[in-house]
Amino acid sequence: MIHRRYLIWMLVFMLLPVTPSHVGQKAVTVPVTGLAAGEGPVTVTDFFGRTLTLARPADRIACLYAFTGHVVTLLGRGRDMVAVVDGLKKDRLIRQRVPGIQSLPIPAKGGVIHIETLLKADPDMVFLKPETAAAEAETRKLERFGLPYFVAGYRNMEEQMTTIEMMGKICGRYDAARAYTEYYRNMIHTVTQRTGNIPENQRVRLYHSVNEALRTDAPGTIEADWTRAAGVVNVSVGDRLHARGDKFFAGMEQILIWNPEVIIVNEAEVDQEILQDKKWGAVKAVREKNVFPIPVGISRWGHPGSLETPLAILWTAKTVYPELFSDIDLETEIKQFYHRFFDLVLTDEMVQNILSNQGMRQALDAR
Repeated sequence: MIHRRYLIWMLVFMLLPVTPSHVGQKAVTVPVTGLAAGEGPVTVTDFFGRTLTLARPADRIACLYAFTGHVVTLLGRGRDMVAVVDGLKKDRLIRQRVPGIQSLPIPAKGGVIHIETLLKADPDMVFLKPETAAAEAETRKLERFGLPYFVAGYRNMEEQMTTIEMMGKICGRYDAARAYTEYYRNMIHTVTQRTGNIPENQRVRLYHSVNEALRTDAPGTIEADWTRAAGVVNVSVGDRLHARGDKFFAGMEQILIWNPEVIIVNEAEVDQEILQDKKWGAVKAVREKNVFPIPVGISRWGHPGSLETPLAILWTAKTVYPELFSDIDLETEIKQFYHRFFDLVLTDEMVQNILSNQGMRQALDAR
């Protein structure tokens, strides 16, 4: 069924000239009307400093950034998503929580928005990642048809929590957002209270592999922030890295110089790749077999777009300082987290799959 609003917008598309983009401007007010019934009005500020005023919380939501789909699901609005990106369809738990997600349209790929597909989905709100919103050609598509959008960006844990709370307002679930960010802050406090007295020169030196063995964390990123909260010295933060776009890589020679005591990897099988590669053999973490896969649940724990960062902090700290966290039952904490925030009841087997990073993500061509 083609929505009447889509037909009207397509007529406007043919008749109107392109309008200037608002990307990069501060405190841009975007009044939005005609949204779903509920609380209102709603005023929020996004990562680009744009202020949006909505008549009421959004009803039909397009998540063109996987992180935002996770947040919308956490807020209990997963079934109100009308468009997503393909990455959201990979994670088994999100598919379990939002059964219809596999049939939703994908109007954006590689940061490029297919406006006709998006208009057919008829969203009241579009959530974007900063990289997409920074492209004037993409935001111009949304502005031409009066589609309100919120830029969901952050560089550290505090900014991530603020973004989640703003999204909570947009979705009419601010209390749920605050419950999550309160848990997040409490977890940071719990861990730092136990690791805070460890002298800097006695902290575990850790290397974090992101997707690929040599890709790692740069300063000013959320990964640098949460690993610091876990009480470790993240060896790549503050040192020279090779940038490729928004990704950062370390050379093998540099890793040998760092000689980390522990390596954590967030991509399945990369731990075995590192353990079996002779080039890594001289690294202390490899010699002592302290190479661990990071758990994967709704998403990769501690990944830039993850909502399981509080768990990543606890897991990392408990892994490298077991004596300080011997009283904490991680399996129980995991079950309580997913039940409380995603209404998922996990079996012991599912918890072990999460912890071992096995079978939690499915290739898109295997759907």
